[in-house]
Amino acid sequence: MPRFDSQGLVTAVAIDHRTGRLLMLAHMDAEAITRTRETGLAHFWSRSRKKQWMKGETSGHVLKVLEIRVDCDQDALELRVEPAGPACHTMATSCFYRRITPDGTLERCDG
Repeated sequence: MPRFDSQGLVTAVAIDHRTGRLLMLAHMDAEAITRTRETGLAHFWSRSRKKQWMKGETSGHVLKVLEIRVDCDQDALELRVEPAGPACHTMATSCFYRRITPDGTLERCDG
């Protein structure tokens, strides 16, 4: 198991296994990791709602987990996934669809 923080969470990033693109960042607790391993679909812990959730449970845009990797410090996870649609709730392919410009404003960067 990874090394959980004081709240019992570990940071997890979802990476599209075909493209290598970073899709999203979320948090997992031990139960989310267990559910993910059992079902093959990404489960997370919502810090704002304080409950478990499965990515795509309402949208259908699930993340099929092909592999779970642990970083060298064992305090972060990389989920290699096959997305069934956009990863972001905004319907963007990735949650990382904006960049900070040199003047400090945000601009869209889907590519």
